[in-house]
Amino acid sequence: MRIAVISDIHANLVALERVLAYIDTLAVDALWCLGDVVGYGPEPGACVERIRARATVCLLGNHDAAVVGRLPLEGFNPVARAAILWQREHLSQEHMAWLASLSPRWENPRVTLVHGSPRHPLWEYVDNQRTAAANYEAFTTPLALIGHSHLALAWRLHKNRRVRASLEGSEPGTSMPLDLSDKWLLNPGSVGQPRDRDPRAALAVLDFDALTWTWYRLDYDIEAVEQAILAAGLPQVLGRRLYLGW
Repeated sequence: MRIAVISDIHANLVALERVLAYIDTLAVDALWCLGDVVGYGPEPGACVERIRARATVCLLGNHDAAVVGRLPLEGFNPVARAAILWQREHLSQEHMAWLASLSPRWENPRVTLVHGSPRHPLWEYVDNQRTAAANYEAFTTPLALIGHSHLALAWRLHKNRRVRASLEGSEPGTSMPLDLSDKWLLNPGSVGQPRDRDPRAALAVLDFDALTWTWYRLDYDIEAVEQAILAAGLPQVLGRRLYLGW
C-alpha cells in the first residue's frame, strides 16, 4: 500500500493543485493530509474543497483550529492573526463546519498521524533532536507522521529514547528505507509554505509494502500566489516569503 502524505497547505491553492496533479502520476492508494489546510494564504475555501474531496484522512492543524475558534489567537504572530481573521470572513459555514469536525490525531496499528507532535498534537514543533527524543513514549506504532514545522525531516528514534539519526531532505525522489526495529518521526514538509530554504512545494510517499519513505519537491507559480495575496489585502510578507522557502 502506497500513501501520498501532505501537510501545511495554508490556503495556497496553486501549490496544492500542482501537488495533487503530481500525486495523480504516482499510482498511490490514498492521500493523507496532516493538517493546516487553511491559514496564511488567499484561497482557503478552494483548498478545503480539494482536500475534502481527495484526502482519505485529514487532521486538524493549529491554524485550522484557530480559524474555527478552537485555539486562542494570542499564540499567533500578528501576520498569522491577520490571515486567520480574514479567513474567518471568507470561509463558508460548510467549510468551517468541516474544519471543526477534524481531529489533530489519527492512528491505526501501523502508524500514528498528528499535526504537531505525538505528545502535543496541535502545537509542538519537532525541529530538533531533543524534542524528537522526548516524543518516543508518546506513540506506540513504529511510525508517526508529523507536520507543523514545514520542514522535510525524518527522525529515527532508538529505544533508549536517543535519536539515532537526523535525516534531512535526502535527494527528492530517492526512497529512504525504514528499519522498524526503531521508531520514526516523518515529516513530508509543507505544500504551501516551506521553511527549509527550498521554496518548492513538498510531499512524500509512504510505501508500507517496500517500507520506504520518499520525499518529492515541485516547482509552482509563486508569483501567481503572491498576486492573489496582494489582491486579497493580506500582508505582503506572506507572498514574499514564499520565494525564500522560509
